[in-house]
Amino acid sequence: MFGFIKKSLAKTAEALKSIIPNKKESFSKSEIEEILLEADVEYALVEIILNEIYQSKVTRDILRSKLLATLSRSTYKEKEFQPPFIELIIGVNGAGKTTTISKLALKYKNEGKKVLLGAGDTFRAAAIEQLSLWGQKLDIPVVASKQGHDSSAVAYDTIDSAKAKGYDNVIIDTAGRLHTQTNLANELKKIVRICDKAHSGAPHRTLLILDGTQGNSAIAQAKAFHEMVGVDGIIITKLDGTAKGGSVFSIAYELELPILYVGTGEKPENLVSFDKYEFVDSLLDAIYEKDETSLKS
Repeated sequence: MFGFIKKSLAKTAEALKSIIPNKKESFSKSEIEEILLEADVEYALVEIILNEIYQSKVTRDILRSKLLATLSRSTYKEKEFQPPFIELIIGVNGAGKTTTISKLALKYKNEGKKVLLGAGDTFRAAAIEQLSLWGQKLDIPVVASKQGHDSSAVAYDTIDSAKAKGYDNVIIDTAGRLHTQTNLANELKKIVRICDKAHSGAPHRTLLILDGTQGNSAIAQAKAFHEMVGVDGIIITKLDGTAKGGSVFSIAYELELPILYVGTGEKPENLVSFDKYEFVDSLLDAIYEKDETSLKS
């Protein structure tokens, strides 16, 4: 899987060529500012990074340490749980929730896990149909109901079935947008309560799906979801389709939430674990002439 993250930054690297016609071994702080802003690193974070650099020339190793630091403000620690492992997938419509669920499901299936999906986005008939189709393609069962049905009831039925039939992993989809943010918050909170009622401690992990093409505008969206139900980790989708790869630094720094996976394409297998070292080094490869990559530390 190595190299998928670098490929997903190809458009960002291409965009940087407009301001870095020639790679160099070092840059001035003003040049680094322009480079990071072009990559869609948020201005406030760029200023923080630059204020912590005291050298007049910014080498690869100097910038590398600062970028890694922005991705190191949080780590993911799996909660203790009794099987099955229940995951709740949240995010706005269009961010790629359903496709990401299929990618996660395939990952678990390939690990030998028995997986069950819950079509909890009952607000949209298309969401139910799409998840059901993915289930058929991957030969993974889906618990679904009709549009307009109580989504928390779907979550309960999915977990109840998983417990009765010995499933290892349960992934539950949710609505991305209702009529108002208050309605969405209330529905998500209800689903969380019902998950815990169906299986104590559930959901064991709540994952927020963010569209990488939105860049830094995804931060406010993420904050809203985190306030609603609490987020354990982030999956960034469509990273291969944007020149805003630098926004990953802003998202991780601002939210203090771990980025667990990135989507690097449309296919179910195009989901890779986020490796901060590979991500940073891939971006630096587009900036610096000489590869001075340090050992992972």
